Amino acid sequence: MNPFGTLVLGTRGSRLALTQSETCAEKLRARGLRVEIRVVRTTSDHRPETPLSVIDRRDVFTRQLDEALLAGEIDLAVHSLKDVPTELPEGIVLTAISERHDPSDALVSGAGWDVDGLPGGATVATGSLRRRAQLLHRRPDLNIVEIRGNVETRVRKMRDGDADAIVLARAGLERLGLTSQIPHSVLSPNVMLPAVGQGFLAVATLKDHPLQGFIRGALNHEVSERAALTERAMLRTLEGGCRVPVGALALDREGSIWLRGLVASPDGALVYEGEADGREPEDVGGRLARDLLEQGAEIVLGEIREVRSS
Repeated sequence: MNPFGTLVLGTRGSRLALTQSETCAEKLRARGLRVEIRVVRTTSDHRPETPLSVIDRRDVFTRQLDEALLAGEIDLAVHSLKDVPTELPEGIVLTAISERHDPSDALVSGAGWDVDGLPGGATVATGSLRRRAQLLHRRPDLNIVEIRGNVETRVRKMRDGDADAIVLARAGLERLGLTSQIPHSVLSPNVMLPAVGQGFLAVATLKDHPLQGFIRGALNHEVSERAALTERAMLRTLEGGCRVPVGALALDREGSIWLRGLVASPDGALVYEGEADGREPEDVGGRLARDLLEQGAEIVLGEIREVRSS
């Protein structure tokens, strides 16, 4: 690690991850830094066909990048924030959060259906418990199947007949320039609350990196950061160590933060929802999480933990 020479930016190797990393690299280069992008293979890359619900590691997309940071092999790592665990390894911090892209999910299909327009019994592919639960809550007739792979791979599998539709983050379609090329409907938060951190990029560095402040100045968006911290505070209070079906959306309203969140059972039969607002991210997120737990979400989360540990 040479903070006065070339900064080494670590990333996963998908087209989306590389596009996101190049966006960050260009902003740093505009500030006069030399930046090299280095691909690091993660747990998810090594097990491309294993369902994420089976892997059940919160750091499935980030562990090897964290290890590279701690070993001094890279100076910063760029992640989709929704993939970053709420508890980071000792010595690593989130130095910057990007301005948020559209946090919505998108239902991709050849016909551009919305959720209510899907044919009865349609097969929808997703690797997300959160998406599965919310789809089944609204449309219990749907056949939800697992899918893995990058954006292009998932779209190809759908077109090859593996599913009638798939659900993707619209921010990914935006960053890849595919919104006009792939038929889709945007799912409003009333239909599907996004994942915690969806639409943000996160930049991780060592806590004591000499250029941490410089990197933050170039890449951090303070309004977006407050929303992200609020959503992550809610998830941190809820999650209890596994990947869980939780949705959240925080919005800045003239310096105050409004947060909506939910916890759902994987079959969509039980959904606990709530809202909170205030000025401090940790307070708003923690308060809503406690409200959801008191409503009964703890039962759902406890059952998921029990199944995972058996």
